[in-house]
Amino acid sequence: MNKMEGQAPSPLPDQVLENVLETVLHFLSSRRDRNAASLVCKSWYRAEALTRSELFIGNCYAVSPRRATARFPRVRSLTIKGKPRFADFDLMPLNWGAHFTPWAQALAQSYPSLRRLHLKRMSLTDRDLTLLSLSFPHFQDLLLTCCEAFTTTGLAAIAANCRLLRVLDLAECVVEVADEEVDWISSFPETQEETHLESLVFDCVECPVNFQALERLVARSPSLRKLRLNRYVSMSQLHRLMHRAPQLTHLGTGSFSASELDPEPDYASAFAASKSLVCLSGFREIWPDYLPAIYPACANLTSLNFSYADINAHQLKSVIRHCHKLQTFWVLDSISDEGLQAVAETCKDLRELRVFPVNTREEIEGPVSEVGFEAISRGCRKLQSILFFCQRMTNAAVVAMSNNCPDLVVFRLCIIGQYRPDPETLEPMDEGFGAIVMNCKKLTRLAVSGLLTDRAFGYIGTYGKLIRTLSVAFAGDTDLGLKYVLEGCPNLQKLEIRDSPFGDGALRSGLHHFYNMRFLWMSSCKLTRQACQEVARRLPHLVLEVINSEEGKADDIEILYMYRSLDRPRDDAPKVVTILH
Repeated sequence: MNKMEGQAPSPLPDQVLENVLETVLHFLSSRRDRNAASLVCKSWYRAEALTRSELFIGNCYAVSPRRATARFPRVRSLTIKGKPRFADFDLMPLNWGAHFTPWAQALAQSYPSLRRLHLKRMSLTDRDLTLLSLSFPHFQDLLLTCCEAFTTTGLAAIAANCRLLRVLDLAECVVEVADEEVDWISSFPETQEETHLESLVFDCVECPVNFQALERLVARSPSLRKLRLNRYVSMSQLHRLMHRAPQLTHLGTGSFSASELDPEPDYASAFAASKSLVCLSGFREIWPDYLPAIYPACANLTSLNFSYADINAHQLKSVIRHCHKLQTFWVLDSISDEGLQAVAETCKDLRELRVFPVNTREEIEGPVSEVGFEAISRGCRKLQSILFFCQRMTNAAVVAMSNNCPDLVVFRLCIIGQYRPDPETLEPMDEGFGAIVMNCKKLTRLAVSGLLTDRAFGYIGTYGKLIRTLSVAFAGDTDLGLKYVLEGCPNLQKLEIRDSPFGDGALRSGLHHFYNMRFLWMSSCKLTRQACQEVARRLPHLVLEVINSEEGKADDIEILYMYRSLDRPRDDAPKVVTILH
């Protein structure tokens, strides 16, 4: 008998190489690295597709659901983004699109092993959520950010049918109340002695919840680490939930006030017992007299979100002096420059700061200014990300920020009002923003505002080589400024422009770069239909949507939204949208 008889044939050399390649690619997690690997050759292209378990789609119209699921058949985690960010500022018609239904149907057919889904600025229905809940037996994580069109009925389907659910996070969504009141919290099966829940976020759900059912759910969720409540949960109810879940690391308090009928528990002892807390948010309908209750938890906090708490500097200072480990801080400008100075004195490890406006009127003098801004730059030198709304700012303060915080990756300065100069010198804000792009070598996201000339955009084009996202509001001079940016920023992916004087020449200057970008948004600029049509003709793989507030105004360009797509233009555009060919 031949000694080779009965033995399996050796795999072909090419098959061995493919097996090895697939094994190696399993350890490649970066999207950009994987994209680069897929371009090497056909075998790498196939192997990368078969081994990709996480898929990110930055624009739901950039690729069809059918193409995406065919290209990547083994996806377990999927992120899809819909509307562009300026939709958050009511600059886009409500019925614009970003419907999840075709995606839901494709996923149900193609991804039986899907475990995680994150949707952002998408429109999804209760039927979509019900289909999701019934289609994926191993489904674990659902994250919805700035989504709309669903109700508590859809949430009830997810709660009832996804028995392995770990994460249900609803962030800044518009959740409608079902026609018939639905007790969605009670839909989590009580037959489970212990749930798998690790995160439950529903602070945006604007309707009361069954507190008794919520309390029972929290009690039988020993793995729960993140809980963010809506404003219908009172302080006394919060106290009971904290007693049930002392293991929480992230807590959103809901309403930080108490009913006169509520007994007065020892709130401070509840926060003292929560030894694992590192992140606090919520504080809706805040009663400042209750703030001392959180003092025992402040020493361990790395993240504090007061963006719903209308508190003053004195009230903030009583809290912030305990927060020496803070790395992320969101707050309203009601704390004034004095509050920011207190943050700068205490929070030496701060990495991210966001200051939001209570009042966005142009004619008022806001409570925060270059004084608090510069204090932050001096005291918080590890800062990596800042979003700062104000009514006035000086070049000197921005230059100081660039010198004191050179590790900035995100710099978003929003000066409320149109074309506002440096109030001390009446000069444009060119030198301030120029210093930011010159001195902050890691900068990838930049938002500019105020009075700017082409010189500022020249600085951005010359020094902003890593910038991927640029937002321009109420700023700009001539088309030459945008030309500097489009010709000088090779990594630019997202360009958002509103209420600026850029026109056709600026648009044409980006013809060489638009295919490399995810999208371009221009609203209330000086574009003509002729120039937009020219771009559509010269770049046929781009989709150019002209959005007008009224039908029959096809010659006017109120909004241009341009994005790359691997498929034909969408077929669900409303009448106010004209797609140029």
